[in-house]
Amino acid sequence: MGSSTLTLVGRDNGDLAMSTLKVVAILLIVGGGIALTYGGFSYTKETHSADIGDLHLAVHERQQVNIPVWAGLAGVIGGFLLLMSSRKT
Repeated sequence: MGSSTLTLVGRDNGDLAMSTLKVVAILLIVGGGIALTYGGFSYTKETHSADIGDLHLAVHERQQVNIPVWAGLAGVIGGFLLLMSSRKT
């Protein structure tokens, strides 16, 4: 049996790498903006559970994760710099 290869018509690997960098840069900017806007996120964690016959008891604890302002700023600035560097080349 023969082997087949997939090639992108009209694009070389450099264009694909630049597209990937742009996507990463935009994700950093959006993620940093969300981190600055909300400042963190919360989730629910089941800490204890017990089954007594047909009765199911569970204790859920709400956890809060705070994202520092510097991390949000670093995401926005890093994404912006990455986006600008991908446009120059």
